[in-house]
Amino acid sequence: MIQADYHVHTAFSSDSQASVESMIEQAIALGFTRICITDHMDYDYPKIYDLDFVFQPDEYFTKLEQIQKKYASKIKVLIGIELGLRPSVTAKCKQLVEHYPFDFIIGSTHLVDDIDPYEATYWNDQSEEESIDRYFKTISDNLAAFSDIDVYGHLDYVVRYAPSKACSYEYSAHQQTIDQALQAILAKGKGIEVNTAGYKYGLGFAHPKKDIIKRYLELGGKIITIGSDGHKPEHMAYDFKKAREMLLSLGVKEYTVFEKRQPIFLPL
Repeated sequence: MIQADYHVHTAFSSDSQASVESMIEQAIALGFTRICITDHMDYDYPKIYDLDFVFQPDEYFTKLEQIQKKYASKIKVLIGIELGLRPSVTAKCKQLVEHYPFDFIIGSTHLVDDIDPYEATYWNDQSEEESIDRYFKTISDNLAAFSDIDVYGHLDYVVRYAPSKACSYEYSAHQQTIDQALQAILAKGKGIEVNTAGYKYGLGFAHPKKDIIKRYLELGGKIITIGSDGHKPEHMAYDFKKAREMLLSLGVKEYTVFEKRQPIFLPL
């Protein structure tokens, strides 16, 4: 049984208005034993967008450490972060991680050549398959520049916004690029997450798709965290039951949580 959500956003993220307390209270109501807050830090996010995705780390730790004490008898609160990775922000990511004692770090691709796949313009210059491949290639490139993370987040985030709404998206069509990304993740000793926001967005699967998780396991991967990518209390643990059933069908018996950057394996 899954009793932890390891991808949760609060008002420290520019795209959420949820208080930290509201997310913690929801986790307690769900019977969770732990929760990891992982707010966005996307350095140098393009100014064409209204959101900046940067918060003040000192304020973040002060608040979350207060929350840890307040709820210590009810739930374990871990301090995480979701870092937007790009080679151009490597120095800033490195400085942040070295100066603050995060329990858990998700590395994610949100931008490709300064464009979020959310934008229609991302899909204009190439075919859909080429645009998806272009995204997967960033994973290898980003890890080559900076790899002080624990898992790579929502590996196929890009397909949320594909013109076909992911209807034509299959692992087999992108096998070479996806395998290169998975091999880069494993070579750095990192894991992946099962991000259930894919269900919320109507894709019919979590991020990444089942075949990618299967391939990760075939290549020797063992670290799999589970997160809702929730930005509101009601999104927390979104379709975790489906995610659990999917993982069990692949022979996975444990999921991973982190504390002080160390993996802990818990039974599904």
